[in-house]
Amino acid sequence: MTAQRARAARQRGFTLVEVLVALGITAIALAAGIRATAALTHNAQRQGQIMLAQICAENQLIALRLARQLPGVGDGASDCTQAGLPMRVRQQVRATPNPNYRRVAVAVDHDGVHLLTLTAIVGRN
Repeated sequence: MTAQRARAARQRGFTLVEVLVALGITAIALAAGIRATAALTHNAQRQGQIMLAQICAENQLIALRLARQLPGVGDGASDCTQAGLPMRVRQQVRATPNPNYRRVAVAVDHDGVHLLTLTAIVGRN
């Protein structure tokens, strides 16, 4: 009977290899979870930046419309700060086949990273 008990006691535990495999699988699962969480955090931050960039671009287009005159053809740039985030707004005004309208493209960058481009047609008011 003692030999059977000794065999049963040896068979109840896990081997070192089994424990290491289980730890490896757990580590891989945790690493994947951390990467997914980091990606979600980055995407949420980027979405907030894009929303603020859209506000800057729309403000630029609204200012052109409120000027009540046809914008001159050419390029320009200005700074825009929304919620403490400094952004660079670049504006390109191009002629259209109809002389009463201009094509305006407004691009917004933050720290050299392009966030958004809005394009609109602005006419005489």
